[in-house]
Amino acid sequence: MSKVLSRAAEAVRLPTAKRRAFVIVLLAAGLAAVASSADLHAWLVGFLPAAEAIIRERTILGVSVFVLFAALSAMLAFVSSAVIVPVGIYMWGKAISMLLLWMGWILGGVCAYTISRYFGRPVVSALRSRPLLERYENRISRRAPFGLVLLFQLAMPSEVPGYLLGLARYHFWKYLGALALAELPYAIATIYLGAGFLERRMSVLIGVGALLAVLAGVALYALHRRISGRGRI
Repeated sequence: MSKVLSRAAEAVRLPTAKRRAFVIVLLAAGLAAVASSADLHAWLVGFLPAAEAIIRERTILGVSVFVLFAALSAMLAFVSSAVIVPVGIYMWGKAISMLLLWMGWILGGVCAYTISRYFGRPVVSALRSRPLLERYENRISRRAPFGLVLLFQLAMPSEVPGYLLGLARYHFWKYLGALALAELPYAIATIYLGAGFLERRMSVLIGVGALLAVLAGVALYALHRRISGRGRI
């Protein structure tokens, strides 16, 4: 556990552009480590029936909290959807949980975009580091092609593109399309990670984690290759 915590601290110091792939690997490794311990896994899973009983009494509230927590995870770097995914899978199954998670991430992205577009730089600077804003804001403008924005959404941690594209006043519907397309594979894979954890399937945890990390890494490489030396797009 101490190794997991030290790696998490290291992730905070990584350049934000590279953090998504690192955090994915760290999450998959952490889930695999916990699942490998029968006692620890059984202790954690033991809380799920209690959560189910609470949610069944207040179904609408339970769904709302799940979606809102997912939305917060798409807006704030320190909030993670990994906490709620196993509960959702246990309660509603993979398909519905994936849909709710995807909707929550889209909602969070839309909120981030709206905050930055209508409340401006002072609010966004308080939520995101100024160097990161300046680095990518100077390379991606409101005229950026859809493909570039899709790469940006795939490569960056989910809380970053909404704020930056809102500041750039990028076309909302194009942003929404890129957001929905980019978050879908991550939502599907996150649900399979959660299911792999509940079922203690190490091959699923390692395989899905590796695929997600590769997706984020390739998207980041393609993004930097495309914008390198081209000035502001």
